[in-house]
Amino acid sequence: MRPLIVIGNWKMNGNLASNQDWIKTVARGMESGMPSGRQFAVCPPFPYLSQCATLIKEHSLAFLSLGAQDTSAHEVGAYTGEVSSVMLKEMACKYVIVGHSERRQMHHEADEIIAAKALQVLDAGMTPVICVGETADEKNSGRAVEVVRGQVAKQLMVLQDRLADCLIAYEPVWAIGTGKVASAQVAQDMHRAIRLQLAEFDEDVASHVGILYGGSIKSDNAVELFAMPDIDGGLVGGASLDPQEFLAICQA
Repeated sequence: MRPLIVIGNWKMNGNLASNQDWIKTVARGMESGMPSGRQFAVCPPFPYLSQCATLIKEHSLAFLSLGAQDTSAHEVGAYTGEVSSVMLKEMACKYVIVGHSERRQMHHEADEIIAAKALQVLDAGMTPVICVGETADEKNSGRAVEVVRGQVAKQLMVLQDRLADCLIAYEPVWAIGTGKVASAQVAQDMHRAIRLQLAEFDEDVASHVGILYGGSIKSDNAVELFAMPDIDGGLVGGASLDPQEFLAICQA
């Protein structure tokens, strides 16, 4: 049985004071426990990883893990401005997002670079959250499944059976930060298509990989999304900035 996983991605938001308030609020909300078989994480910007790691430890938040929003494709070296997976591991990170659509669009990251980053995360002993998804134009032209299958195929070429130790996040680009959301059935259909593609490679890999949905998840649509058989949780963007909303999604 795959666990349900909810990961909050703060993107480039937060400050020392609001981060502390967020952790305190989530700690109070989780005091009474969380449903079994679920895992939760938060991915703050790089400068706040140490602060959030300390706060999570101080509040004994066994239910909440730490994650990072990106990593370098290199382990060490002359790469000014980059952060390695080894460094993130030292900051107590458990998850690392790679290939988010904003990185693909704004920084022109190709699937090969994303796979190289995923390998670095795996080698450092963490779990990569590999993002895939189609744009509005690709969706409207009927190419959504083709595009997503192509992105997954590039990861399979590099990662092979190590993909079993990764998470895949299906995030339709047209739904990110727009308020639009794929219907639960549309999301399920794409998640099923991804799982069937993985099964073509290895059925064991397909059965183990958690596939999260990302794209304007809120507490009012999370219940229906998480009820789908191939949706194993969510990668939550803007809604995760509100600790009460994040808690409500975790309870969904």
